[in-house]
Amino acid sequence: MSVSKDPRTHPKLLAAVQKEGMHETTFLTPEFTPDAPKESIIEFCSQAEKGIEEVYRNLDYTVTHPSLSRPIDESEERIVGPDGNEIKILMYRPAGEAEPIPALLYFHGGGMIMLRTDNPMHIAWSKALAQTGLHVFLVDFRNALHPGGLRPFPAGLNDCVAAVRWIRKHSAKLNINKIVLHGESGGGNLALATALKANSEGWQDEIDGVCATDPYISGAYNMPSEWKLRELPSLVELDGYLVMCSSSSLHARIYDDFGKHARDKLAWPYWAEEEDMRGLPPHLIVTAELDPLRDEGNAYYRKLARAGVSAVGRVSLGVVHSGELFLRKAAPEIFLAHLWDIKAFVDRL
Repeated sequence: MSVSKDPRTHPKLLAAVQKEGMHETTFLTPEFTPDAPKESIIEFCSQAEKGIEEVYRNLDYTVTHPSLSRPIDESEERIVGPDGNEIKILMYRPAGEAEPIPALLYFHGGGMIMLRTDNPMHIAWSKALAQTGLHVFLVDFRNALHPGGLRPFPAGLNDCVAAVRWIRKHSAKLNINKIVLHGESGGGNLALATALKANSEGWQDEIDGVCATDPYISGAYNMPSEWKLRELPSLVELDGYLVMCSSSSLHARIYDDFGKHARDKLAWPYWAEEEDMRGLPPHLIVTAELDPLRDEGNAYYRKLARAGVSAVGRVSLGVVHSGELFLRKAAPEIFLAHLWDIKAFVDRL
């Protein structure tokens, strides 16, 4: 089965995928396994990043709707990270909003290793979130893949943590009244991991909520097929539905420093125990029906519920990985539903 032949695929999304040729993304299919030389893996991921960036640049993110007409003020802040590095934070706030409003820290997707923070999809998503009445902070964390040398876990996570703590410290000046973490795919990993780290260090009260969309959180690509089919069957059954697990396994190698952190709950939150989750703030976990990552997100939601965390889980039927975001023009109703679900979650906190 494939995304083109699966009758569950939303027809509008299928038409968009076929129009853009995304059902034949051969640049995402490696010709070697995760035990290949490090140099080969780095080169493949670097080329894949270029291909994905080109796809994102060429897509139309325009959605016309009365709820998206609010003007937005844009600004930028630079803070010092944990390693003396500079962290850029792009900020989007409803124009003229004088009252304190919730802050949404957005960590972008890209498997924690790639994609520009300021690419068109991330900017468009940030602005749409701001138009719902949120103060959005788009955090330029360190990707693990970098031309100047690899920056694996925990570099990017530490940048996200630093951003949260800086924003909380300056909440009065920033005119915000809540802090909610959000991310899709790899950004979902970072949002969940940031909350877990806060919980383990005792500052979880600085975070009011967490929303993760299609989180990339298991890194379980080297597990036997029998285990995958039992625990995370979507890794097998939906492999190739826009996301190639062979490619994702290479991203995982770069992020966790070639297996050094393969079961670290802060690198891969799927492996967190219920005890690690007790005391976490409320969570919203959204997964896509036709995403290889679907079952790890669903499993995380169930574990949160067993740990006594206030958690809501939702599966987007007929949708592929991150389809609500990058295919918004094709199916605006799905995009808008996802957007306002996030706002409703924030408002309930």
